[in-house]
Amino acid sequence: MSLFLVDRYLGEEEARSVSRESQSEVLLAKLQQKVKQKQRESVQKEQTEQQDVQNKESTDKKSSKDHQIRKKRKSKVEAWCDPDLDNNGARKKRKKQSAQDVSSASRSDETEDKRVKDLEESENDSSKPNPEKTSSPAGYTVLGGFESKVLQKVHRVLPQWLAEPDVIHRDIKSNLIPISAVSGVCAQLLKKLEVNGIHHFFPVQAEVIPAILESAQHGLLVGGGGYRPRDICVSAPTGSGKTLSFVIPVVQVLMQRVVCEVRALAVLPTKELAQQVYKVFASYAEGTPLKVLMLAGQKSFATEQASLSEQRGGSVRRSAADIIVATPGRLVDHIHKNSGLCLKHLRFLIIDEADRMIDSMHQSWLSQVVTAVYGSGAETEASSLFRRTEVAFITAASLSPPQMPLQKLLFSATLTQNPEKLQQLGLHQPRLFSSVHSTSAGPTQKQERFDFPEGLTEYYIPCQMSKKPLLILHFILRMKLYPILCFTNSRETAHRLYLLVKLFGGVQAAEFSSRLSPGERKKTLKDFEQGKIQLLISTDAAARGIDINGVKCVVNYDAPQYIRTYVHRVGRTARAGKAGLAFTFLLKVQEMNFLQMVKEAGSPGIQRQLVKPENLTSMEDRYEQILQELAHVIKDEKSRC
Repeated sequence: MSLFLVDRYLGEEEARSVSRESQSEVLLAKLQQKVKQKQRESVQKEQTEQQDVQNKESTDKKSSKDHQIRKKRKSKVEAWCDPDLDNNGARKKRKKQSAQDVSSASRSDETEDKRVKDLEESENDSSKPNPEKTSSPAGYTVLGGFESKVLQKVHRVLPQWLAEPDVIHRDIKSNLIPISAVSGVCAQLLKKLEVNGIHHFFPVQAEVIPAILESAQHGLLVGGGGYRPRDICVSAPTGSGKTLSFVIPVVQVLMQRVVCEVRALAVLPTKELAQQVYKVFASYAEGTPLKVLMLAGQKSFATEQASLSEQRGGSVRRSAADIIVATPGRLVDHIHKNSGLCLKHLRFLIIDEADRMIDSMHQSWLSQVVTAVYGSGAETEASSLFRRTEVAFITAASLSPPQMPLQKLLFSATLTQNPEKLQQLGLHQPRLFSSVHSTSAGPTQKQERFDFPEGLTEYYIPCQMSKKPLLILHFILRMKLYPILCFTNSRETAHRLYLLVKLFGGVQAAEFSSRLSPGERKKTLKDFEQGKIQLLISTDAAARGIDINGVKCVVNYDAPQYIRTYVHRVGRTARAGKAGLAFTFLLKVQEMNFLQMVKEAGSPGIQRQLVKPENLTSMEDRYEQILQELAHVIKDEKSRC
């Protein structure tokens, strides 16, 4: 019995001892797992804090770290001092193991503290300014160490001849020069000028005429110093006398010729402008052996062909013209059809309204003229000695033997400063005469600047589309402001407005557009100059170059879309230093863009002019009746067509 009790006691003690040892092992395993988990959490938090270090203050980071360390140590100490463990052996064993874990944890904490301290020191060092290094945002890697620089805007660089022109005075009245004071003009032409009532040259004439005469003072073959003469470009306001600037010197140079050959060719964009230049040439060539001919479609092709040459000495046909004034289309027709037009002796090529002629270069009229000048055909041995070749580069060989050069003379009120467009003309060392002072455009300038006539006063009138005809009638019937040259954007609008004014009555009106034949347009312009017409309603056919006497007022019934169109329209008044008015009817949606366009183009100032609605009220009833009649008239016209 006692033995059983001892065995039972010993068995129970062993079982109890085994159970206590297993319990201590479980607790120890839990403690070790908890320590490892804390270490993993600390590592994860450290990584997270390193990622967010750029957005936190250094003091906040330090306090956060200390708080986490104290919390970790407290949890470990609490786990080490667990009161549930009663057994001394197990407690000693666990205490020994926990001491090892705590020591390893403390070493980990010391390492963590050291990392935090090093991180803080690095942050403090990075926060201090370093003059040798450029500061960069924390957390980003800077490659190359490049510094950000403000790039300057690209400035437009013009060729020297465009950037530094010979400046012409804008004020015509204050800079008139007696014709006798301009050197080089012969006595015969001076007398002719006085007969025509011209006693003073305008500034552009006083500058350009001597320049052209100087290029031919050594004869037709060579220019100054024996070299090829420079081409000349002229940009001056409308009505400044550009036509006479090339007529006088060309006539004077060709007066000494012996054999009649085409030595001057003036190309113009419209028939009306060609007719005008032809009259000026014919006037100053009168009394000289020179003959002037026009090829602009005013006559039939067969008639023009017959007038180009004449039979001399048997079967030989020679040129019958020294100076030809032509439009591009008709000129190309005569070149293609071998109508007897010979340009192999051409000395002057005059391009008037040059900007528009450049825009029409798709017709390739210039290249065909140059080919006709330098082209090689069937030539005899004697004539081949004087054959002309187009010189690409100036060398000693190209200048010997000397040959007649082809000198280009360009004239326009809105000559482009785009070198790419001017390059199409193949100019030779060009010389520019310009009245535009600011030829070098700034980086913010969006468009070219032009010179407006000195005596021009510009206005714009805000209005509604339906009130435009009433404003025209108000100008003539109430304000007695006539004659008026009125511009529209299409011939349909011009014809409709003409019919409306005609039905309203009380106004002598006429239209000027491609609806009319050349003869009808010529008669209309003549009647307008003579004062028989109060209102001339025109498309842009009359906007370029045509010198119409007596135009006191220009009205833009339709606002022009392009600034060049506007410049040429308003240039029909205020010519030759006289005063003139220009009105533009603007819809509300057009005001901002139009005014900005005119301002950037160099306008001296366009003023706002209001017409009170009550001034138009008395005409509104009659106007409404006319609109109904107009609808029937237009319907009848369409039915007849």
